[in-house]
Amino acid sequence: MPLHDDLKIPVSEEELSRRRFLGGLVGGALTVAGVGTGVVTLEYLEPNVLFEVETRFKLGRPDDFAVGQVTFLPARKLYLVRSAEGFVAMSAVCTHLGCMTQWESAAGAIFCPCHGSRFSREGKVTGGPAPRPLPRLALALEGGQLVVDTRQVVADDFVLKV
Repeated sequence: MPLHDDLKIPVSEEELSRRRFLGGLVGGALTVAGVGTGVVTLEYLEPNVLFEVETRFKLGRPDDFAVGQVTFLPARKLYLVRSAEGFVAMSAVCTHLGCMTQWESAAGAIFCPCHGSRFSREGKVTGGPAPRPLPRLALALEGGQLVVDTRQVVADDFVLKV
């Protein structure tokens, strides 16, 4: 049986268009895979840095806050309370389910609009489902400025005397 050379047989136009289509399909798939590999490689080479919110920051000078004033800082999630004894910094996050509390100046109290917990201006629970008082945060006087550290929780009776 003699061997026939298939390359010498003429290819029909239909066969040629099918081959071009399949060749284009394979070329497109390889291009997409190459581009995807390049993108993943570039993302791998770029540093993946996590920028966290600063936990230690200045609040201002003690003279900026009047005696009896409660200052709510929503961006920092804290209250700064000045009483006759001194300053107290408290978390504004409710101890019940972590909702953001609000200062109600007419009632002179802090309340949670989500579940109805109520706190005194010192952070003690006065009503509602909250199991604990609002945590007090470390507060210090450095260079004439009040500095709070939100990572450090201090005792419930801590007051910065100025």
